[in-house]
Amino acid sequence: MYQGSCLCGKVTLELHGPIDAVIHCHCSKCRKSSGTAYATNGFVASKGLLITSGQESVRYYETAPGKKRHFCGICASPIYSSNEQAPDRVRLRLGILDSDISERPLSHNFVSSRANWDDLDAELPRYDGHEPGR
Repeated sequence: MYQGSCLCGKVTLELHGPIDAVIHCHCSKCRKSSGTAYATNGFVASKGLLITSGQESVRYYETAPGKKRHFCGICASPIYSSNEQAPDRVRLRLGILDSDISERPLSHNFVSSRANWDDLDAELPRYDGHEPGR
């Protein structure tokens, strides 16, 4: 079982079952929805995703008929996407999880849509906290 929560903590969830097809998505919709270079998503069984608190705060935006992006209505944290064409699974935004996961990303997708400043092969310095001098 994995656990997760939104930024403000109003929405909490449990995930029972594996996460399938974990990818980094660079499509413009994922970039705009997350405000980042890409979103890391994985498919999970709908019946295994339980909103344990804050269900009344979950809102959605319908990006196309039958395709919805669900988020916390208070802090706007993306939670998952659903598609009426595949009601048995949802695409979970893995950043919502508080638990460590065993699954790993398989690929970077829609790289032709990636932000022009996103260098997938960059050898940038890495820090455990803020960069020096900040």
